[in-house]
Amino acid sequence: MIKIYHNPRCSKSRKGVKILENSKQNFETIFYLVNIPTESELREIIDLLKISPIELVRKNEKIWKEHFKGIDLSDNEIIKAMIENPKLIERPIVINNKKAVIGRPPENISFIL
Repeated sequence: MIKIYHNPRCSKSRKGVKILENSKQNFETIFYLVNIPTESELREIIDLLKISPIELVRKNEKIWKEHFKGIDLSDNEIIKAMIENPKLIERPIVINNKKAVIGRPPENISFIL
C-alpha cells in the first residue's frame, strides 16, 4: 500500500496527492501533523529515504530557526525535535513498499509508482 505523509496546507503536498490520485493506485493519506509518527516510524521513514535525519528537517521553519539553528544536534536529538514539532518534517513523503521519496518537487513521486 502506498502512503503519503501529507499536510493539506502545503501546495507541494496537495500536488503529491493529485499525482497519486491520477495514478489510479490505492493509497493511504497520513495527516502527520495530527497523527504524528512515532520515533520508530520516523526512523523507518529516514531509513527508506536513505538520508540522515537532518535532511528531513524543514530548516526554514520558524521553530527550527528559533530553537535549533546553529546548535550541534545528534541524530537522536533531531528525530526528537521532529516528533515534538512535526511541522519540521519535510513534506510530502511518499512510501511505496520499500521505496520512499520526498515529493519536492512533486514529480519525484513518479519514480516510485
